[in-house]
This record gives sequence, structure tokens and C-alpha cells, in this order.
Amino acid sequence: MQLSKSTIFITGANRGIGRAFVDELLVRGAEKIYAAARDISAVVDDPRITPITLDITDSEAVARTAAVVDDVDVLINNAGVTTFAPLVGGDLTDIRSEMETNYFGTLAMVRAFAPVLEANGGGSILNVSSAAAWFGMEHSSGYAASKAAVWAMTNGLRIELSGQNTQVTGLHMASTDTEMITSLDIPKNTPQAVAIEALDGFEAGELEILADNDTRAVKAALSADPIDVYPQAVRHNQPQPL
Repeated sequence: MQLSKSTIFITGANRGIGRAFVDELLVRGAEKIYAAARDISAVVDDPRITPITLDITDSEAVARTAAVVDDVDVLINNAGVTTFAPLVGGDLTDIRSEMETNYFGTLAMVRAFAPVLEANGGGSILNVSSAAAWFGMEHSSGYAASKAAVWAMTNGLRIELSGQNTQVTGLHMASTDTEMITSLDIPKNTPQAVAIEALDGFEAGELEILADNDTRAVKAALSADPIDVYPQAVRHNQPQPL
């Protein structure tokens, strides 16, 4: 998939990784970019960019938008949210919000734009997930569950949309320096590095892009015994061997 001369629709385009995507797409010669966000005041000002106010959790608004922008051949589902809600003690409203945005919002975008992509020759979809989809943490468990759902959805969409010649790619990354996790004092990727890695893989036709070494290590550990991955979860009162 060559991004040069493409018409691209990207969600969450006003900041963080979305903003880095837009900057890198301009460098790569994208012909037109529809930059969607709930707040478009910070969207890059460029003649090739059309800002679009959009909340992806509003499926009717998503459908109306897809009916108007019928020249799209690349869809980048980047919009997302985290509330740091734990699964047991967290506010269920927060956990539902993460699933509504990260999973159902992304699904609404795909359902609305799949016919547009088909009409334009098939095109491509990039779904932004996370290394958190594969690894349990003491925080962000609701977010992780929603991103695991995005991973499963992306795998299913590859099959469902293969008949219309649509490439479906998933992007996973470890902690990245965006406003979502600005309060966490941990090593972080730069949004620019993630965008470059992602778009390199996307253009090369990769179906799953692992943006950094930490993510590659987490993916490789999926086949490991959970006892080795989560030693803190082993019950201390287990019977001792005879």
C-alpha cells in the first residue's frame, strides 16, 4: 500500500500519535487527509488537510461522515481513551467508556467505511491497538481489555474484508509519550518514532506491526506459562510438594 497520492481518513488526529501520523503522512506525499477529532482546534493547518469534527462513539455521526467523504482509500483508526480504571474496583462507567471508544468506536468506523474502501478498489485499514492487549498490568486493565478486543477484531476483519481486497493491519506499541499517559514516570516511545515504524510497515503490506522492542518481547511471551509471566499471581498458600 503506497501512501503517496492516497486519500486518508484518520481519527484522533489532533494530538499524540494521531498528530504524528498526520505529520508523517504529509512527508510521504498523501494527497488528501481527513483529520478527525472531537476537538479540531489543534489539527495541523495545511491545504491537504480537511479537519472533521467527529466523536467515533456516535455511530450515526460516523455513518453520516462516511456518506460524505466517499473518496477515502486508507482508514487509520487511531482514536482512543484510557481512564486507568481497574477491573474490580474501578468505576464501571469508565471501563464502559474505554470499550465504547476503543472497540465499538473503531468497529463503527470500519463498518461505515468498508463500503467506501470497496468502491475505491479495496484500500487499507490500520487499527491502532497496544502491547497492553497481551499483558496484564496493575493499572489500565480496562484499557487493556478494550485493546485486546481490537486485536481480535482486527484478526476477524482480515478475513471478512479479504473478499473486497482490503488490507487490514494492526499496530501495537508499548508506552508512548502522549497526553494519555503523561502522568506516568516510565520509559516511553516518541509518537514520531511510532508513526514512522507504523507507516513503514503499513506501506510494506505487513498485517501486524510491532513498533518497539518491548512490544516484540511481550508478543513473544504469549506462549509462555502464565506462572512465569505473572509470578505475583501465584498463591502463597499452595501445597508444598511431598
